Amino acid sequence: MTAAKLLGEIGPIARFASDAQLARHAGVAPLEASSGRVQRQRLDRGGNRQLNRALHQIAITQARIHPPARAYLDRRKADGKNRREALRCLNDTSPASSTTPSTTTPS
Repeated sequence: MTAAKLLGEIGPIARFASDAQLARHAGVAPLEASSGRVQRQRLDRGGNRQLNRALHQIAITQARIHPPARAYLDRRKADGKNRREALRCLNDTSPASSTTPSTTTPS
């Protein structure tokens, strides 16, 4: 059902030039919410809410049964993130790196 919802809500994928455009359409792109010296982001409350719901359901299911996602969430919790923040980080990972989010070090 979720796959059908994704296909139906996204339509032809060629209409999105980048994954950032798709994220904006789905309402999962972060928005700047900075004030003064405080740099932060918040989640977009706009976009296609049904598509957003389908992506959220995938993230919740993945967090519950996918071992690499469980390990990632456990690492985030060990870093001091609460469950909500850790799940948000899981949602922020790109589909190409959904098995294990990569960490980069500055050169």
